[in-house]
Amino acid sequence: MTLHGDALKDAIGQTRAKWGWFVGLGVLLLILGGIAFGNLFIATVASIYVVGWLMLMAGIIEIMHAFGVKTWTRFFYWLLSGLLYAVAGFFAFYNPLLASAVLTFLLAVALLASGVLRAWVGYRHRPEKGWGWLVAAGVISALAGLIIAMGWPVNSVWVLGLFLAVDLIFQGWAFIAVGLALKK
Repeated sequence: MTLHGDALKDAIGQTRAKWGWFVGLGVLLLILGGIAFGNLFIATVASIYVVGWLMLMAGIIEIMHAFGVKTWTRFFYWLLSGLLYAVAGFFAFYNPLLASAVLTFLLAVALLASGVLRAWVGYRHRPEKGWGWLVAAGVISALAGLIIAMGWPVNSVWVLGLFLAVDLIFQGWAFIAVGLALKK
């Protein structure tokens, strides 16, 4: 066996010993996903606060970076970019409902655009094996975007929370599956 193979085998062995942590994290994520499903509005607000916090931190980092660049053009670019990020992060905290409406609309547009593009690419590759799956995935994404857009802005108070809840549940099951597979 090669050196890389031994390192991989050692890494898997060390990870296998921690299988319980994977299962435990999976169970915790399932519980959090269930809580998020229980109150989609709170889950939406929580996700907006996380996004707002990340934008605020990114803005502060970009502003600090602006003072380390050499040219005035780049200085003002980084300063303006950082200020915009920081202001957007602040507004996410100040008005999470408005932020959820904006992010829900952007999500609808992104799903619609990526779905149409994916379906088009799949259709263009008709003679190749599996093209139908690509078209189907594109159509489903586009329909999801269209449904979200048609319910906007009313659905803005729960759509992001629903996405968070579904993601937490899928991640929970994935961690449980990995942990149980490592145990075997």
